[in-house]
Amino acid sequence: MNTINNAAELQLAIREKQFELEIHSQMLKEGFYIAYESLKPSNLIKSTLSEITSSPYLIDNMLGSIMGLVSGFITKKIAVGKSHNMFRQIIGTVLQFGVTNLVAQHPDALKTFGEYIIEKLFHNNHINTQKT
Repeated sequence: MNTINNAAELQLAIREKQFELEIHSQMLKEGFYIAYESLKPSNLIKSTLSEITSSPYLIDNMLGSIMGLVSGFITKKIAVGKSHNMFRQIIGTVLQFGVTNLVAQHPDALKTFGEYIIEKLFHNNHINTQKT
């Protein structure tokens, strides 16, 4: 920093510091406003949804989990039915848990298996229609 030798230089240094203070104050206000806007519930929801829709990995994980939950629920409904037998209810819950975890952890393998089955069904149907 330069040494100040007279009143004119002192006045100039004071004005420079006031200008710097005004700039920093304005930047602080803008930063506060941006933080305030980003913490509004509607903006939090918007940013979360945009992150979800922009992340294909997250979407795949969610779809795998949803497929797992649905398949586990269907498996339990098939295994237990409308039975009120406690043993059957426990077996159904264990089966639901196992199927849910299996499908949620390996959705790609299940998708490949499903495509294979569909291809075989339509391929066999296509061959049968050509033979007749």
